[in-house]
Order: sequence, then C-alpha cells, then structure tokens
Amino acid sequence: APATPPPPRPAPAPAPVASAPAAPSAPAEPEAERGGNNAVVALIDSANTYVRNNELDKAAASLERAQRLEPRNPNILYDLAQVRAHQAQYGQSEALAQKSIALAGGNKALQAKAWRLIAAVRRAGGNAAGGDAAEAQAVTLGGR
Repeated sequence: APATPPPPRPAPAPAPVASAPAAPSAPAEPEAERGGNNAVVALIDSANTYVRNNELDKAAASLERAQRLEPRNPNILYDLAQVRAHQAQYGQSEALAQKSIALAGGNKALQAKAWRLIAAVRRAGGNAAGGDAAEAQAVTLGGR
C-alpha cells in the first residue's frame, strides 16, 4: 500500500487589523523545501530553536546565514520575513516576502502565505488599503 503523505501544516491565523503580525512560526519546512545543504539545514534548525525561545535576533542571524548559502531559496526568505515582521521591521519584512514570492515559482501555497504576511505588515504599519490589496492577492492564490 502506498504511504500516505503527512497532513499539511495548519496555516497561522491572520493577524487582526491594526495590530502587530502574529508571532513567527518556527521555520520547519520539510528538508526538500529547506534545501539539501547540511549547513543550511543546521542553520534552519538553529533558527527554529531560537524562534521557540523568542530569541528573534539570533533566529534572524541564522536565517540570514542560510540565505547567503542559498540565496534563491524562497522558504528561507519567507521565514526571515516572518521574523522581521515580529520585530516590527515592516519594510524589511515586506521586501523579503516580495522576494520570496518572486522566487517561489509555481508554489502557490508559499506565495499565498507571503501575501498574507505582507497584508499583516502593511496593516500593522497603518496601511489598511495596502493590507486589503495584499490579502486579495492571497485569496486569488488559494489563500484564505
């Protein structure tokens, strides 16, 4: 009998309007999406631990090192965008999420998550209309 794939990770709840984005989720992408480079996997595992311990500066540093090793990995960029959003670095978060979208290719699920993150950071920065526009992009990609 064929093995059943693991259930997808639940999507985080959207951030309420006019509040900071939700806490970043741990960067726990499957290895195939995280990159096959052992150093990158180790850095992402470290970032995961730092996020769980609310050590966001250290998480960001680990993700930045991983991103330097795999600059075209959209999952690493998305994870770093989440950390920057939680640090209230909204402009940097949006720029990283936009780059993740550009590199995501046909990965509509990742693109939708990135648009939802952009929506949250725009709203947190006081741009409700921009947040609504980003949310609409997520919805067109199958996001909720």
